[in-house]
Parts: sequence; structure tokens; C-alpha cells
Amino acid sequence: MSTGSYIRRFWQLYAMLLLPVSFFALFKYGPMYGVTIAFKDYNIFQGIWQSPWNGTETFREIFDMQTFKTALRNTFLLNFLDLAVSFPAPIILALMLNEVRQMRVKRVFQTVMYFPHFISWVIIGGLFLQIFATNSGIINQMLNHAGFQSIPFLSNKYWWLATYLVAGVWQSVGWGTIIYLAALTGINKELYEAAETDGAGRMKRMWHITLPGIRPTILMLLILAIGEMPRIGFERPFVLGNSMVSDFSEVLSTFVYKIGLQTGEFSIATAVGLFQSVIALVFLLGANTITRKFADQSIV
Repeated sequence: MSTGSYIRRFWQLYAMLLLPVSFFALFKYGPMYGVTIAFKDYNIFQGIWQSPWNGTETFREIFDMQTFKTALRNTFLLNFLDLAVSFPAPIILALMLNEVRQMRVKRVFQTVMYFPHFISWVIIGGLFLQIFATNSGIINQMLNHAGFQSIPFLSNKYWWLATYLVAGVWQSVGWGTIIYLAALTGINKELYEAAETDGAGRMKRMWHITLPGIRPTILMLLILAIGEMPRIGFERPFVLGNSMVSDFSEVLSTFVYKIGLQTGEFSIATAVGLFQSVIALVFLLGANTITRKFADQSIV
């Protein structure tokens, strides 16, 4: 069957692809020409094509900026700590929920835990301010009434770091748990019955059946998480951060916001974004190669 006759025969399927392909072409591939701003002395009045080229001068400039180095360090620090704390949390929670036999209780716990995923970080920031503020926060008021001193959760950089991680776990753990619970449904129940017949307890069944059963899902999500190490969302550090903890809260996304929108240095902001994308690709491919070599598991 020729290509033309094949397309005519299944034209409905190709018509269904038209909308998503158009979306990616217009909003993903089309704007890529703007990357050239990173290699130009961009002037908003001259436009992208009329602005003069300056080669890699913009990249030399950002690598000499101490604020960029601090933001880059904090981006890797916060993402690494998130990977260490937030990544295993949904796995542990999914294993615990998998042992719950009362389906009604299980559904209630799932609903309560993944609800924060749908809350805006602006609202979460307001909630954490009400809870952890030094003078007016609920926790510190309780500590003061009990005769203890206030804890600077949001004004001391080390306490802020712990608060930042707690906020991330609370917001994301429920949604991540859904993925692992879905993976758990694919494990053959007969394996549990056979193991129970052989005298294996819950912990042994969990270690030798459950964890190996969701191992491909864990590795796939781990690869994607490592690929996102050079990138970080804007809302969370921006909403929770303040000037007193800028040693940790200033990350690449907030750096791009300040340098691009507040000061109008669009060439620098574009160069930083391009740098993040390239390094993220390197991390993703590196993690994929390592897991494929040592664990025989990869996303491609």
C-alpha cells in the first residue's frame, strides 16, 4: 500500500493529530527563534532580527556575575534536597496505603493527600505564613504560650530551608502517590498469596515483591527528576522566599524574573534559560544512560 493510499484510508486518525501537532508547532517550535536573543545585543525597539549580534559575550557576562553563581548553586542545592526528601516520600506513602485493606479509608486518605496538589503556591505561601510566621504564626504562638522562644522558620535561612522542603513534600506527595498506586495494581496478586503461603511477612512481601514490581516506575521518575535538576519552578521559591533568606531562596527562575522583567536585560534572561535547557538535557541523557547500563531500565 502506497503512502498516499494509506493516508486516504486512515485520514480520520491523521485529522485527529492535526490539533496537537499544530499546538506544538505554534507554541513550542515556533517561539524557538527567540533563542537567538541570547546571542544578540537585544534592543526591544529594534526587534530580534535587527538587533546586532554579540556572539557568546552574554554568556561570558552571566558567568562573571556573582548573583548568577549564587542562583545556580541554590538551584542545584534545593533540587538535590528535594530529590532526597520529596522523591522517596510518595513511594513510602504508596507502600503504606497499599497495606490498608479498608477501601473506604484508603480512598479518604488518597483524596486528602493529593488535594494540596491543586492548590496554588500563592495560597500555600499564605497558609505557611499564617502557620510559621515568627511573631504571628500559629506554631510560634503555641511555643510562646508554652514558655519557649519563637523559631524563625521564615527568617533564618536554615529553618527556611527545612520549611521549604516541608512545603514541597506536603504539596506533591499525594499526587506522586497516585502514580505508584497505579503501578502497584499491575503486580500479580498470586505472588503475594504464594509468598504468604511460604510464611513471608508483610515486610518481606513488600521488599521482595512490591518494590521490585514498581521498580521500573521508580527508575523512570528518577531519571526525569534528575533531568530537572538544573531547572526549578518559579512560584515556590518566590512565594516562600524573602530578603532575609536570599542566600538560599535566590534561584535561577527568580534570577531570570528579576534580570529580565525588572531590569529589562532580555539577552541575559534568554541566555540563562538556554543554559538551563542544555544542562537539563545533559543531566537527563546522563541519568538515562547510567540507569540503562546498571539497572537495564531507561525511558528511551
